[in-house]
Amino acid sequence: MKAFMDKDFILDTPTAQHLFHDYAEHMPLCDYHCHISPREIYEDRRFNNLTEVWLGGKQPDGSYFGDHYKWRVMRSNGVSEDYITGNQPDYERYLKFVDALQMAIGNPMVHWCNLELRQFFGYDKPLTPENAKECWDFCADKLQHDPNLTVRGIIRKANVAFIGTTDDPIDSLEWHKKLAEDKTLDVKVCPSFRPDKAINILKPGFVEYIGKLAASVGKEKLATAQDVIDALIERIEFFHEMGCRASDHGLDYIPFRPATMDEVNAAFQKAMAGECVSIEEAEKYQTAVLLAVGRAYARLGIAMQIHYSAYRNPNSRMLKALGPDTGYDVIGQNNCAATLASFMDALEQTNELPRTILYSLNPIDNALLGTLIGAFQGDIVPGKIQHGSAWWFNDTKNGMEDQMRTLASLGLLGNFVGMLTDSRSFLSYARHDYFRRIFCNLVGNWVENGEFPNNEETLKKIVEGVSFNNAKRYFRF
Repeated sequence: MKAFMDKDFILDTPTAQHLFHDYAEHMPLCDYHCHISPREIYEDRRFNNLTEVWLGGKQPDGSYFGDHYKWRVMRSNGVSEDYITGNQPDYERYLKFVDALQMAIGNPMVHWCNLELRQFFGYDKPLTPENAKECWDFCADKLQHDPNLTVRGIIRKANVAFIGTTDDPIDSLEWHKKLAEDKTLDVKVCPSFRPDKAINILKPGFVEYIGKLAASVGKEKLATAQDVIDALIERIEFFHEMGCRASDHGLDYIPFRPATMDEVNAAFQKAMAGECVSIEEAEKYQTAVLLAVGRAYARLGIAMQIHYSAYRNPNSRMLKALGPDTGYDVIGQNNCAATLASFMDALEQTNELPRTILYSLNPIDNALLGTLIGAFQGDIVPGKIQHGSAWWFNDTKNGMEDQMRTLASLGLLGNFVGMLTDSRSFLSYARHDYFRRIFCNLVGNWVENGEFPNNEETLKKIVEGVSFNNAKRYFRF
């Protein structure tokens, strides 16, 4: 029987072990898409205990911030919401999570948590209810006193070279400016442009948000759809000046309904007047905005990330109690292959398709994306169009293997830009270690099975590329 999560965890063959320990393990880390706070990096926040860094909770503004994966594990174990997002004592919340973790056999949460405890705290015992108190005290002492376990210390310890945060167009980016001016900072932190609120014309809060967007560009109001587009492009250019390397779009599905600007503006005017906007009208507006920002990304060299097929907030009772983005979303089913292809083609026709990374939350789309990216590649960078890393509910050993096998079968796995955390927790950098082990094991098995040449120089280039070098080249840092 193998030991639990030993140094060769997931590495089944001598070749996999060699590739990981000699090449992947010590490469720097590019976390090009995440949801961590640039303010907490600048202020070098110090957490007091594992609950603060793992579970989070309700914020002063009434929103909730924390690791949704862990919240779902606790809910599946019948834990009261008071201990998940509520205000119960931190230690009691932690114990509820540890109890739930014992039932999580086969869930990557077991691996993630134990990797984090080992990598950042040096606590190498499996976390169980029996040693929960010992682990709590051990980690709390380090979090409160170890100079290497502040936010910046965690980033250094994980060997992070680049962080791409997720930022709203109306954000002043004041904390990014301060970070850019801080000569003591060892990592490059860049904003990413996330204009969802200006595109989601059918969702609550759209009218209020357009008012805030107007204020961000020094105007009293945005009177037309073209004004919105102009404002977004102005903000994209500001983000670019602040070092932006990527945008991100979280879409239910990919719309594509070309229309005249008169038709687009008519839909916008109806929304601003509080009138009912049909799906067809909304798609005309969304298509126009997406095409406009896509062209701006291409002009400025900003990569466009598109995440789709999440079905949001199916539990209306908990939506009312906690609001959106609290761990209740699920995988959606959207047959938008034709509209996604048409959207990309509309940009490609004028050579204005930017670097693009496509993620579907539904793994049934893996083969679709694996073939679609091959239809739109270009010569500005190897792998200009990417099938993004296994996302969200697919961020598991099986999910990552499926995504990479599909990419390898239908494209060039060697040009893959690799892993990202998409996380709200600084300790989640350990997930890059998890990914690299899975990747090296996949490659190692192919080599040992005689399915790929055992050429040291080629394997080194592939492993170091997918671990870090490809992302460094792709995001130009």
